[in-house]
Amino acid sequence: MFQQDSNDDTEDVALFDAEEETANRPKKSKIRHPVASFFHLFFRVSAIVVYLLCELFSSSFIACMVTIILLLSCDFWAVKNVTGRLMVGLRWWNHIDEDGKSHWVFESRKVSPEENKTISEAESRIFWLGLIACPVLWVIFAFSALFSFRMKWLAVVTMGVVLQGANLYGYIRCKVGSRKNLTNMATSYLGKQFLRQNTGDDQTS
Repeated sequence: MFQQDSNDDTEDVALFDAEEETANRPKKSKIRHPVASFFHLFFRVSAIVVYLLCELFSSSFIACMVTIILLLSCDFWAVKNVTGRLMVGLRWWNHIDEDGKSHWVFESRKVSPEENKTISEAESRIFWLGLIACPVLWVIFAFSALFSFRMKWLAVVTMGVVLQGANLYGYIRCKVGSRKNLTNMATSYLGKQFLRQNTGDDQTS
């Protein structure tokens, strides 16, 4: 079952405290959903590869653009509706109420101690790595297209930033619950790193 805006009981690789969580619980390296893990990376990596290499194999900009947009659209649907739920127990979605108002819902699955034993550390790492790394690459491509005046590609890379960035934002909201929690978590992480560095310096001196 899913519970709206619940992140306290979600057990997956944390965005900021991965080292502490890994140290406090046994590693579970087995991939329980290999098909979901494959398609979590397949569409988004394929879109990047096509963008980088399409001009070497095709002179048709339209064909390249359509292929990339189709791959990005498939990736957006698969990550939003399938891989997030299976791999890390998170889901975000939107619904319209009877008054016509739009509501965004960010959910995380409550995990019992029994279910926690079967959670895959490897799947969580694959999920977050793919979710974070690919949008960063599209942002780099966007700046590259802008500064090199490749304006015809700017719309394509902007689509990559928007679609993959939307999934990244949605799942971060699922993970941390709210913008306030995200700020608190980042501040806490930076504070821990600062104390750890100072403690290490004091011990060495």
